[in-house]
Amino acid sequence: MANIKSAKKRARQAEKTRKHNMGLRSLMRTKIKSVVNACDAGDKDAAVAAYKDAVPVIDSMINKGIVTKNKAARHKSRLNTRVKALSA
Repeated sequence: MANIKSAKKRARQAEKTRKHNMGLRSLMRTKIKSVVNACDAGDKDAAVAAYKDAVPVIDSMINKGIVTKNKAARHKSRLNTRVKALSA
């Protein structure tokens, strides 16, 4: 455990940031799961709506530093592939 006052403060800040980031990451995963569940159910309209709802959330996580640009692109690509497979 930290003994110096500034180190104690840094530990408090790090814990607060970690909890905040966990909430953001959870939100992103929930949006992704909503698209996957709609695709698995075969509901094209719901899948398209969920995808359009998920993409801005995924993009905002890049700016917040929660995920890297490539990971976000990979998620969006895979979700888009699943949604398009429903119409085929």
